[in-house]
Amino acid sequence: MTELSHIRNFSIVAHIDHGKSTLADRLIQLTGTVAERDMKEQLLDAMDIERERGITIKANSVRIEYPAKDGHTYVLNLIDTPGHVDFAYEVSRSMRAVEGSLLVVDATQGVEAQTLANVYTAIEADHEIVPVLNKIDLPASEPERVKEQIEDVIGIDASEAIEISAKTGQGIPDVLEAIVTRLPSPTGDRNAPLKAMLVDSWYDAYLGVVVMIRVMDGVIRKGDNIRMMQTGARYGVDRLAVLKPAMTDIAELGPGEIGVLTASIKQVRDTRVGDTITHDKKPCEKPLPGFKPAQPVVFCGLFPVDNAEFEDLRTAIEKLALNDASFTYEMETSAALGFGFRCGFLGLLHLEVIRDRIEREYDIDLITTAPSVIYQIHMRSGEQVELHNPADMPDPADIDHIEEPRIKATILVPDEYLGDVLKLCQDRRGIQLDLTYAGARAMVVYDLPLNEVVFDFYDRLKSVTKGYASFDYQLSGYRTDNLVKMQILVNDEPVDALSMMVHRDRAEARGRAMCEKLKELIPRHMFKIPIQAAIGGRVIARETLSAMRKDVTAKCYGGDATRKKKLLEKQKAGKKRMRQFGKVDIPQEAFINALKMDS
Repeated sequence: MTELSHIRNFSIVAHIDHGKSTLADRLIQLTGTVAERDMKEQLLDAMDIERERGITIKANSVRIEYPAKDGHTYVLNLIDTPGHVDFAYEVSRSMRAVEGSLLVVDATQGVEAQTLANVYTAIEADHEIVPVLNKIDLPASEPERVKEQIEDVIGIDASEAIEISAKTGQGIPDVLEAIVTRLPSPTGDRNAPLKAMLVDSWYDAYLGVVVMIRVMDGVIRKGDNIRMMQTGARYGVDRLAVLKPAMTDIAELGPGEIGVLTASIKQVRDTRVGDTITHDKKPCEKPLPGFKPAQPVVFCGLFPVDNAEFEDLRTAIEKLALNDASFTYEMETSAALGFGFRCGFLGLLHLEVIRDRIEREYDIDLITTAPSVIYQIHMRSGEQVELHNPADMPDPADIDHIEEPRIKATILVPDEYLGDVLKLCQDRRGIQLDLTYAGARAMVVYDLPLNEVVFDFYDRLKSVTKGYASFDYQLSGYRTDNLVKMQILVNDEPVDALSMMVHRDRAEARGRAMCEKLKELIPRHMFKIPIQAAIGGRVIARETLSAMRKDVTAKCYGGDATRKKKLLEKQKAGKKRMRQFGKVDIPQEAFINALKMDS
């Protein structure tokens, strides 16, 4: 057992790409936690997608033993967290399991939007914060300016910020000393009834569900009978271990320690993050305050390109949902695309990651429909309906009003691009709430409709600011607006996979763009095809795809003009009949490209 005063639990928080995972690598390497031959870049990012995109998606934990200068050996439990806004809930729950944070700021770029968001999460969790300036080996680094910025923008003392380079290893010993001297040790009573927080859980093909816990009070041993307080489920502990990053068995976990247990739990669904684990026979009095479950924000349909792969897709989605409690799904059918699933995600990056994992790990080609958000529809009868899929919209005559989700967005942008950013937000129906300056950068706060942000806001923001803006948001509630459902008709048949909710003032432009795009994507048939965008019974945009034409008069030479005319009339009648009964085949590529969000 380790004494409480010799334990330090901390997380690393930062904006995307400021070097969290690299710093974690150096800490692991310097303390010899992992043998040199097993060391690799981004050691804690286990998923292929994390390594490939260079981002952290799941928060990961590791236990490091560090012999400090005062002669004691300390146990450091590190949790490496994601920096991306879609995975903010991973950050918030990791914070509850630890007492302090290392705030990593890039000394060349300074404080960014998610630096702020993540620091505020840490401050809310009552953390002691140690600022660390990374990348000071780069010629462009300005540590003094960034220190001032941390003090001005975040309001924490940065005079003792540690200057490091996680890449070269410069300054890393100072970080380890600061963790021991400046961060608090955990508190807890060894003799009290067991009270442990469920921090995370994932599915392992050999062990079943692996649960990561942080013990607050009491002791948990192998063979104990435990109970989850929220779900009331009971289990026997089969195995206790600590992560170094590989699992290392241990006999017991005491207060302040972070470890993992397996207890023949079948599904990750049975383990709710934030639940309190206690002994079955001698439970603690009241559970720990849990977390709000992560609410999906963006919905879209996933369909297999080949309908025969539907069962494979079901298996893939069920397996992914085992590991990701924030991902929801239900079955749906579509006339154009066949059987598939309506899935809920935390944001577009989350959607892309899940889609890539299904395509890569399970080898299934997917079509994704246009992403949409949850609308609240208030009916004339006084009833309230949640709308996840625009195709299920009730009859407009019965609707009193529609409310859409709004977000509060914080954008940090260099002064010279401010005008473009304000224009972009105004174009997206934004309402400006605040504009302040942090050094040479403007900090703009806008109230924006989530619907507009989900589409391609992030990409547009990056392109108008040449990549210098950073962006963070949180949901702020619902507001009524003039929203309508726009349908796309091909050859007078509605295509349900392409219907979407738009603002009435924008409908015409969006409809025209969609029709033009489909005209390029649908191959020509033997008959003329009208492509229309319609709201209710009113067509607001139209393009016509002309027919392929066989020259029926080729065999006529000389003779009377009426002969040619007769042949052309016959062809015209045939084309008319063909259009009546002909089916337009829209190729899968056309769907995928029509739904790309660069309109």
